[in-house]
Parts: sequence; C-alpha cells; structure tokens
Amino acid sequence: MRIAPSSIQEVNDRVDAVAVIGEYVRLEKRSGRFWGCCPFHQEKTPSFAVDPDRKMYYCFGCHQGGNVIKFIMEMDKASFPEAVELLAKKAGIELAYEGSGDYEREKNTHKDDLYVLYDRLAGSFHYLLMEKPEYSRAKQYILERGVTEEMLGRFRLGYAPADRSWLFRFLSKKGYSPELLAMSGLFFPDHPQSAFFHDRLMFPIADRQGRTVAFGGRLLSGDGPKYINSRESDVYKKGHTLFAIDLAMNEIRRTKSAYIAEGYMDVIALHQAGISNAVAPLGTAFTDDQARLLKRWADKICLVFDSDGAGQTAAVKAILTGRKNGLDCSVAVPGRMIPEDGGAGAPLKDPADILKQFGHKTLQKSVKYSINDFEYLVNRARSLYDTNGPEGKARAVALLFPYAAALDSEVSREACLAETADIFGVERQAVFADYRRDRQNGRPARPSGAAGGEERERPLRMNDELYLLTAVLVNQRTYPKLRSSLSIEELEDPGAKELFIALEEWFRNRSPGEEESSQAMPPDLLARINGEALRNFVIEQGVKGAFSSNPEALIQDGIRKIKIKRLERRQGEIVMELRKQKTDRGGLNAPPPASLPVSSEDLLTEKVHIDAELLRLRGAARSGPQ
Repeated sequence: MRIAPSSIQEVNDRVDAVAVIGEYVRLEKRSGRFWGCCPFHQEKTPSFAVDPDRKMYYCFGCHQGGNVIKFIMEMDKASFPEAVELLAKKAGIELAYEGSGDYEREKNTHKDDLYVLYDRLAGSFHYLLMEKPEYSRAKQYILERGVTEEMLGRFRLGYAPADRSWLFRFLSKKGYSPELLAMSGLFFPDHPQSAFFHDRLMFPIADRQGRTVAFGGRLLSGDGPKYINSRESDVYKKGHTLFAIDLAMNEIRRTKSAYIAEGYMDVIALHQAGISNAVAPLGTAFTDDQARLLKRWADKICLVFDSDGAGQTAAVKAILTGRKNGLDCSVAVPGRMIPEDGGAGAPLKDPADILKQFGHKTLQKSVKYSINDFEYLVNRARSLYDTNGPEGKARAVALLFPYAAALDSEVSREACLAETADIFGVERQAVFADYRRDRQNGRPARPSGAAGGEERERPLRMNDELYLLTAVLVNQRTYPKLRSSLSIEELEDPGAKELFIALEEWFRNRSPGEEESSQAMPPDLLARINGEALRNFVIEQGVKGAFSSNPEALIQDGIRKIKIKRLERRQGEIVMELRKQKTDRGGLNAPPPASLPVSSEDLLTEKVHIDAELLRLRGAARSGPQ
C-alpha cells in the first residue's frame, strides 16, 4: 500500500519545520528565518536556513535544500514512506493508505513492533532489578559501584535473569508471536528460545528520539565477555548511535559541547557528577557517523577515556575522527586531579573508578580539567619516543601528521606543523617537507571546507522568466492567474518551461483547494521538477524569502515584463523583415517579387497593434499594480 497524497500534504502542512529540523541542527532566529550550521557539510559559519512559513530548508554553502520530509530522509537515511510516517507520529496524524502489498509499509510496521517490544522489555528488566528481592544481588552490585537509585531510574538499568528460557516464556505470555521474537535479536538464531542476555545487568540503548533500539549487558557471574551489545537490526546501527544521547541532548545543545566516555558505567558516573552532556560509543571506536551526529549540536568534544594504553590509543583515534568532522577536541585525564593522599592502591583509570572511591565531587573536578588535543598528542609522542635523538624526534613529529591533515584550515595546519617543529627542536622546513612526503605516500590532506561526496551542480542563474515561475511555484495559489495570462509558448528559458510544466501537472492532479491550503510547497509539486539543480534553485529562492512580500503584485509585474520583452522581440523582427523586403525590392518603387511570406501591409498592421500593446503595458507598469 502507499500513503495517500492527501495524508502526505497534511503532514507537510501541519509539521513544524523549525521544531523538527531543530532536533538535528542548532537553530537561531534571524531576519524572519532560522539559521544554523549545515548538517550536510562541515562549516563554522551558519549558512543553513529554515523558512518556517514555507516549511523549507536550504544551505547557501552546499546548495542542499527541500522540505521537511526530504530533510528526514537525508538525516535518518529513511525512505519517503518512513519519513512521512515518522513526521506523522510527531504531529499526531493518522495516515490514510491506498493500494496494498507495499514492502516499505510492512518494514515500518516491523520497526514499530520492535520499538514497542524493546521499550516494554526495558521497563520489565528495570522492574526486576528494583523490585524483586531474588535479584537483589544485581542491584547491590551497581549500588556498590557508587551509582545512586536516581541514576538507576534515569538510565532505566535492569536485570536479565540467569534462566536462558525465562525471557521467551515471559514474552510469549505477553502475547508476542514466535515470528516477532525470532526477528527481535533477543534470542540465538539456532536456539530461538534461548535468550542472548542472561544473568546480566542491562543497559537500555535509546536513539536520539528516546526510543529503545537495543541493549547492552554486563556479565555478573560465570564465563563470557564482560560486556555484550545487541546485534545490529533495522532500528539499531551501533556505529550511528551513542549511549545516552537521548539524555544528553538538551545539555549538548545548551553548552554546544559533549563529553565522550568509553563505556556505560563511565557515562552514568559523569551524569551523576552533574556532567549530563556525556555519551559513549557502543562497543566500537568513536566513528565518523557519531561525530557527525554530535556536530549537529556541538562545536567541541572532550574525551574522557581510560588512562591505560588502550584508552590512550582510543583517544588518539577519537581526536582524529572529531577533527576530521569539524569538532574542536580536548582530553581529560581523570586520574590527574585526584589528591596524592586520596588513598592507596593502583592508579585509577576511569570515571567509574573515581566515582566509586572518591565520590561525584572529585570526579567532577578531575574531569573538568582538560588539555587541548594538540598538547595531548605532543605528550603522547614524548611518552612513546625518545626525543633526544634524531630517530625519536622524527617519529614523534610524524605522530602529529594525521592530526595536521585532519584540521579544516590550511592556516591551522601550517601553524600546527610549525609549532610541532619548534617543540621538538626541528627545522620547520624539514617538518613541512616530511609532512608533504607523508601525505603523498598516504591519503592527501583533506581540503579546507570540503563537503564530501561528489561536487554538486552549480546553481542556476536568475532571469525574468525563471524569477516569475519560481515566484509562482513558491506561491502556488497564484498559478491560476499565471495560467490565464501566459502560455508556455511565450517562454524561452528551459528551466522556466520545466517549472511551468510541473505547475500545470500538479494543478490538474491536485486535490480541491490544495493550492490554497498552505504556504508550504507541496511535496508532489516539488517531485515533479526534473533535475536536482533546478529543484534546489527553486528551494533556495523560496528560503531567501524573495517572494514573500505581496506575491500577487510580483507575479503580475513578472507577467507584464515577459509580455513586454516578447512583444519587443517581435517588434524588432518586424522592423528587420520590413528592411529586408525594402532591400530585396531595390527600393520602394521597385516591383514586388512574385510572392512574399507576409505582406508589408500585414507586417505594418501587426506592428501598429504591438506598438499599442507595448504602450499599454508600459503605462500599466508605471502606474503600478492594477
């Protein structure tokens, strides 16, 4: 089945573009529109605009644009039906469908079932942990780690019983079918009644909309990996998701920054210490997709990784990932700020350890102290290599090359290399030469401001015809006026003709009253424009708001200009034809040829009519709208 066009239009009309796009991009109001840094390419100066009236977005840097439905498709990698259904849920709209057998609809129904199942199961696991005495061992473990009951509730921590068959029996009694349970990822494929998670402390994983999409589990007894995560599914891609992003979102937006920890317990410890913009990757290194997700709201990140060798290696990789995606980076080394007399024993490695032994105030103090990423890498190089000798210096300097390549400015890159040379006592030109050689042998340095992907088509140039048709398209209720005043034969510009055809097709197939239903551009109308460059051109002009003031007068004036230019063109053709006929006859007294395509008398009569019409149109232009 497919979503009814009337439902698509209702979604487009009722959705709040600023609210929806604002969940992904930090927006600020300026001059009637909302501006932010584009989520489709890296930039530090906002060039991404949202028009709340037309419900359109457009980036003046990379020229991406469209309506809210297209935005959701781009950001969530969703199909058109998925995007419409997501927006319908946000707006509380019940969609109508046409036809049958649509695979996408079935797929989305499956996703909805998974969201509901995971969310209810998270609640059930949490109930077992908090209320069932027979599972007090699990609760006691987490409380002994210094985590408060408030945090247990905020993160909805739970417990999965040790009995592998318990979960299948429990969910079957709740009415879930064996087919859905087999697709849920909660059970082993070869043993469909044996739970993947058992005798584990459970950490629900939510997406940025707060929907439970997966689980993480910490082993409490027996053999096996310490932590395991749900397998990837239709609703969960671990490289695209961050633990606690739903809880950290508001603080990330407010502070324009995020703390990146290594694991679940570290994030919970940081939140308990009042650092509520903390998140963590999910069993992987910090990925480009996770960095781009944070870049939508944050300008900088602070890495809070373990102080052991593995943690430091992960920190170096995360710095490069962050910088490559336009995020300023710093690194906190939690153990540094703990008082020397704070206690005996081995050095503390992570926030969870600090919380357990010293409490949330010490953790807060230690994590708030950080150094910038360049200083961290310099210290890392010094700890790895003996920089007193030439070979050690060369290796230490080379450790900074990937960092320099990840910077998004040639000026920053040159300054970084120069400072690296000075710090390690090496000639700057030698460092620059080694850097260039390193880049030639490896991956070239990333161009400043590169948007990624193939270069997009350049935007089209404005002319009177394109201006008029664009104005009509973004104010589609005026199309009947254009339709009765101008024909496609009077247009020359190919883009203007394309827009005229799109408007005519939409007009003939629209629902009654649709052209007056909203200022928003109907998705069906935009979809009829062939060519991404032309479609983005229209969106750009609409978002600029060039046609928002008295569009009726603009369009009337545009029709008049096109008619005047067309008549002037014909007027010139007639004059040239008359001159040619005069030359061909050898003068006015020469005998006429046997036949003429159009007689001089007919041409003169036509010219008189054109002169009169031009006089009328120019007079109307001087007197203003009629």
